[in-house]
Amino acid sequence: MEYIPAKHLVNRNKSTAWFGSDYTMNIYRGCNHGCIYCDSMSECYRIDDFGTVRAKADALAIIRDDLRSKIRKGIVATGSMSDPYNSFERELSLTARALQLLDAYQFGVAIATKSDLITRDIPALQMIKAHSPVLCKMTVTTMDESLAAKIEPGAPNPNRRIAAVKSLTDAGLFTGVLLMPVLPFLEDTEENVLTVTRAAAEAGAKFVYPAFGMTTRDRQREAYLAKLDQLFPQQQYRQKYDKTFSNRYQCTSPKAQRLWSVFSAACQDLGLLYQMRHITAAYKRGYGDLQMSFFE
Repeated sequence: MEYIPAKHLVNRNKSTAWFGSDYTMNIYRGCNHGCIYCDSMSECYRIDDFGTVRAKADALAIIRDDLRSKIRKGIVATGSMSDPYNSFERELSLTARALQLLDAYQFGVAIATKSDLITRDIPALQMIKAHSPVLCKMTVTTMDESLAAKIEPGAPNPNRRIAAVKSLTDAGLFTGVLLMPVLPFLEDTEENVLTVTRAAAEAGAKFVYPAFGMTTRDRQREAYLAKLDQLFPQQQYRQKYDKTFSNRYQCTSPKAQRLWSVFSAACQDLGLLYQMRHITAAYKRGYGDLQMSFFE
């Protein structure tokens, strides 16, 4: 493991719009899940060789100092840039010990991951939940294990992720599924969207939050299209992307409107939340004055 320097690791968000999180924490730089669509490969993030995982040197001491210097408590999001449960976390336990620090300093947490390793930290998450909001977000873009093995080759398979959702919800933690990205021409079918949604509901998920499309820019776009050529040589996906989206950053599925209609109806039938404001309000509910302070 290579360690890289950092001055701060718990940084104030400019906006709380993304699931109501006040701070962002990234202990690792890079990810070895190998998702072919990962936006973090983009030039703007200045992370060369994103597939190589590096850890922040003295991460736990920095997190401790950052937390005790904060005037206001809040919810700390992790997983926005690099998955906090990469394969090295099993041995290093940096995320696990960071959760203990969040508990000690009375902060909440919102975690996004593709790994069922998060279930290891259920006791720590339950400790945080006793005083602050906890939100667990498991990314599942397809339940087709064959397709997932191609587009997310280093991540646990979808059934393991859904099983993790069940373990987290059974433990009383507010948990749901990020159905994003839904890759145009590969995953943007009603069958795929509904299969993920129903699997989430069966696992006890509280919500499914979707994005019917993806983003592409600079070197991430070329890396993604090259992978499509390599993995699906007969489907001519590159030509479809070039024709439909050209160099556009936001690549919304041509079927997005229909998918949203079918998806939202299914969520209503299944009792799933699917809109950001409702999800955010629900997982913060019951925290009294602390909850109100997040919206000041």
